[in-house]
Parts: sequence; C-alpha cells; structure tokens
Amino acid sequence: MRIAFTKTRRSLRLPCPSRLSVAVSATVSFTLCAPLYADHEHRPSLKAVVVSAQAPVESLTYTTDPKLPRQPVPASDGADYLKTIPGFSALRNGGTNGDPVLRGMFGSRLNLLTNDGSMPGACPSRMDNPLSYVAPETFDNLVVIKGPQTVLWGPGASAGTVRFERRVEPFDEPAVRASASALGGNFGRNDQVADVVAGAPSGYARVSGNRSRSGDYEDGAGDQVPSAWKKWNADVALGWTPDENTLLEASLGRGDGWARYAGRGMDGSQFERSSHALRFHRNNIGGVLDAIEASAFHNRADHVMDNYSLREPNPHSAMPMAMVSNVDRETWGGRVVADWRWHEAVLSTGIDFQDSEHRQHGGMGRDAHLSRPWTKDADFANIGLFAELSWDLSDARRWIAGARLDRAEVSDRRMGLSGGHGHGGGQMLNPTAGATRKEFLHSGFIRYEQGADALGWYAGLGHVERMPDYWELFSANMGPQGSANAFAGVEPERTTQLDVGLNYRRNAVSAWLSAYAGRIDDFILFSYHEGMMAAMTMAENVDARIRGAEAGVEWRPRRHWAVSGTLAYAWGENRDRGGALPQIPPLEARWSANYDNNQWSFGVLVRAVSEQDRVAVGQGNVAGRDLAPSAGFVTLAFNGGYRLSDNVQVTAGVDNVLDKRYSEHLNLAGSADFGYPAEPIRINEPGRTAWLKLNYFY
Repeated sequence: MRIAFTKTRRSLRLPCPSRLSVAVSATVSFTLCAPLYADHEHRPSLKAVVVSAQAPVESLTYTTDPKLPRQPVPASDGADYLKTIPGFSALRNGGTNGDPVLRGMFGSRLNLLTNDGSMPGACPSRMDNPLSYVAPETFDNLVVIKGPQTVLWGPGASAGTVRFERRVEPFDEPAVRASASALGGNFGRNDQVADVVAGAPSGYARVSGNRSRSGDYEDGAGDQVPSAWKKWNADVALGWTPDENTLLEASLGRGDGWARYAGRGMDGSQFERSSHALRFHRNNIGGVLDAIEASAFHNRADHVMDNYSLREPNPHSAMPMAMVSNVDRETWGGRVVADWRWHEAVLSTGIDFQDSEHRQHGGMGRDAHLSRPWTKDADFANIGLFAELSWDLSDARRWIAGARLDRAEVSDRRMGLSGGHGHGGGQMLNPTAGATRKEFLHSGFIRYEQGADALGWYAGLGHVERMPDYWELFSANMGPQGSANAFAGVEPERTTQLDVGLNYRRNAVSAWLSAYAGRIDDFILFSYHEGMMAAMTMAENVDARIRGAEAGVEWRPRRHWAVSGTLAYAWGENRDRGGALPQIPPLEARWSANYDNNQWSFGVLVRAVSEQDRVAVGQGNVAGRDLAPSAGFVTLAFNGGYRLSDNVQVTAGVDNVLDKRYSEHLNLAGSADFGYPAEPIRINEPGRTAWLKLNYFY
C-alpha cells in the first residue's frame, strides 16, 4: 500500500482528457525529470512533456509535476510556472518575482502554500510575494483548485488555492534515487537543480537544492531591461515509515538571493528564507475513522531592499539619496485533519491555525538598518474549524460540500505612520496604535458533479469571507473617506461565486470548459494619487461583479501528433461607480502543434493576447495599477527534445522567435532611476530567447 501524503477519497470518473494524457493543452517532448519511484518496475516511461498549458484533472482541479520542462524558458519562481495554467497571469516585475493573478484576482484572494505551510513574504509592496521563495523544480507536485471550492486549506481563498508539495514514494528495499538538471540560455541564464533520496522500508533522507541566475535581458528592440537576479535554495527532509500506512517527517530549508527591478524605486538585495516543518500521517486505520494527518510549520522571510547595491541612486528620482529597508515576517501554524469514511461518503474534519508577526527597520544612508533596532508593526492570528463531505451517489454522480468558520485577529503595533508603502520612517502619530480588530468569518460551498463515458459536467456555488491582509491594512497611506487609516476603515471582503464546467472526450478529440460568475461585496480596491515624493495610495471597499471562462481542446489526428489550444477570458466591473475593475488581464489564447515518437519530439507554440481597453487608470492593488489601455500581441515559440538514454534527456527551445517588442497588460511602470520617463510606461518583455536543458535521472 502506498502512503498517501494527501487526503484520499474516491474519484468521480469524469471523462477528463488529463486522465489519458498529461495535459489537454501541453506541448509534448521528453521529460526532464520524473517523480521518484521506489524501483525500476514502477518507474514511469520517461516520455516527456514541455508544458505550455494545463488542463484540469478533475472539476476545477489542476495537478502537474513542476519538474516537467515548460515553454517559455523554465520558470524562475512559482508565479512564472503558474502561467501554464489557463486563467493565471502575473503582475510583471521584469526578470523574476512576478505576483500571481488568477482571473484578475490578486494577493491573499489566492491561498499560496508550500508543503502545506504559509510563507506570506515581508515587503510592504510585495517585492517578495509568497511565490518568490518557491523554486518550482524542487517540488514534486503542484495542485491548483480554482474558485471558492474547498475549505480544507486555510481561510480567504476566494480566487483559488495553490499548493506546491514534496512527497517521497516508500522504499521496498534500500536504494538511492537521484535527479539533476542544468539549464543555460540567453542573457546569462544559468540554472542547476539536484534532488537525492536515500531510503529503506523504515525511512528515508532527502536533500534537494537549486541555484538560478540571470543577467539583465534585452527586449525585442534591443534595449536592456534591468532584471538580473540570483537565487539559491536548499532543503533537507528525514522521514520515518515504520509501516506502509504511517509517516513521520521533519524538514528544514534555507534560501537567499537578490533581484534587480526596472519597475521599482528599490531593488531586493536579500531574500533570506528559513523554513521548518513537521508532519504525521496515518492511513487505513480501520473502522469509520480512516485516516488522520497533522502538520506544523515555522517560516521566516528576512528581506532587504535598497537603492544603491544594485543601482546608482538617481538625483532626479523620488528617492535621490541612498535608502535601505529591512523587513521581516515570521509565520508559524499547523493543522490536524481526520478522514471519516462510510460506504459512499468521506467526511474530512479539522482545525488549523496561523500566527504571524511583521517587523521592520531602516532609513536614509547606506546600511542604515544595521544600526537601528527592529520595530514590530503588525500581529496576525487566525484559527479555523472546517468540514468537507464527498458523497458518491453512484460511480458517475457525486455531491461535495464544505463549511468553514474562522476567527481572525489583527493588531496594529505602529506608533507612527510613514509614506511610500512603508519604506520610510515614522512621520506622524498613529491613531490606531495598539488597536486590535477581531472578526468571525464564514465560508462554504456545495458542488454537484456528473460523469459519463464521453461527457461530464459540474456546477458549484461557493462563498468566502476574507479578512484584509497585511498589505491592505498596513501598506496603504490612507483608508476609506472618513476613517483614521486603512487599518480602521477597510472591511472584510465577501465573495459569492458560481462555477460550472464541462469535460468531453470522444476518440481523438478531448475538450474542457470552466466558467464562473461572481459578486464581491466590499471588494478591497487601491487608488493611486500622485504626491510630492511618491504616489499615495488609498484602500477602500467597493462592490464588484466578475465573470469569465477558460477552455481547452486537443485533437490527435495521427499517431505521434497532437494539436491543442486554450482560451482564457476575465471580466470585472465596479458596481458602485460603473466601469471596469482594474488589473483584469486581457483575452488570451494559446495554440500548439506537437510531434513525439518517443525518441524525438518537436513543438510549436503560438500565444495571442488581445488589447485591453477596459481599464481603471490609477486604480489597482498594493503592487500595481492600471496605467493605460494596452495593445495586443502575438508571439511564436519552438521546442524540441531528444532522449539520449533511459536516464538522460535533453530539451531546447526558442521563445519569442520573431524578436517582437511587447509588454504585458499587468505590469509595473519603469523607474526613473533607469531612465524611464516620468509618464508611466510598461516594462517590455524579453526579446528572442534560446535555452537548452539537460536532465539526468537515476
């Protein structure tokens, strides 16, 4: 019996194309790394996939192996990898550390987890968003659930839940498994990844790590874009498996790096991460109680940003003198879940908690943070109770429902308030110093699923109440009109959303569709107002409407050939004032054609993005705002692969083959420090980029 590291339940037999191929809209070549298996008999065929887009494996659920190669050039962070799933985009920073956006929804509307733990990040303007600390290829599994359609993984997930997981298959006998990869590409891109597991039936030890580096890239016109970065991560896990149904694992990890940003007034000179976790699983207990799992984690982000280590301060910019800010966020939490099984039903019940504190220091002058004490500005606490039931009416019909109650608490520890997203020192007394906010928040959903040999469908209704996060309560300079500040005036956000979908498979054709429509009461909106030194931000609540859809289709006209495509559309409206909701990505389509004969593979990918003229200029979120309508564009990419042996594969690709100059709609304005004009303009994407990747598996 294989130890299940996640909750198990019967799967409804929907005719999803992903059950028969890795992805409806995946570009097929050769795998660069396969999951770790206990012996040669259970190893997969190392037939590989260069991923360009993913299809759901179940209703609203997407699962993939982030070790698989992808196009464009393999991802440098978690947000970059998520863009292979239709509906995801990223608020672009330039080279790395983009902020993930799903269906136009940003920030803590997405529940982002690594090994079931939370790493919120510390920067007041999300320079180090949670996925900037994720090296995708060091994880074994990526699971995405779109919409408010689960209550198992924490509070506030109105847009969706993203989980990067590590897991080790149990050993039947003493053995060592290893995988390694190396990547080289244009603009100094240079990556190495290694993962080694040694184990026996009674346990295992795992060591994984990566190093990734890139220089500044050039756009399609040959202009240099400040975008260099360097990152490294190292993680160790020790697991004890006294029998086939029990696991106790302890793990720890470290990481650091730096990144240069064309769209910010400061760069990230340190992204130091420390992580500790403990987890326990016991399956097949017998009787009604079928399984129990418990986990605990402690994560710390220690982030330094300045305007002198990776650039020269510009006397004409908003910050003409050397400045540095050191921010720190420490988060710890855990969960306990029990699975109760009857003949046709599985009930998961549990409790989770999370505490977090945020500190900062810094100021004018080089290395000013080294001589100043830490000052705590915020404390967060949340405890939640949840239950989720899956009830099979038959092999082809199922109801799933869940409910959740959270008690959220936030304390304001700031004695003074500052401008510019908190990068400066205290300038005025804080009227809410020492105040604490407490909220009881309710969430729940119900979904019906039906499958058949060729056609399956589902429909679900979900509701989420979300506490404002650190950036919405503490980063904004002002709160709603008449309030003392954002901490005092911004209300919890309430989302009610209907999700429906279809899955179809017949002979050589497979297709899927997912659509949604939602109402968001007290949507938290940022408005930007130009000040003397920097843009001032106001956070307030408005009512909003959202709707959209994603779709995919695959056709296999002949053996070894596949043609596929995906489409993603999102729409948002400010119900209070009329007009568009800001930061909504434009319509996007992807088309790919691929050949794979198990020795050689070739693929072509066309990405087409329409213009976006539904904008709310000057409005957005803590990290970005609508700058102006954006133009559409089309890019072309090629990839190929060859298997040198059972253990060695090589893949290569060329992105933006036509060397087109273009920019994404969700983008930051170029900083004056690098010569960008005072009138906001978007940062351009990389020009023609070639890459080559080699993988070894043992």
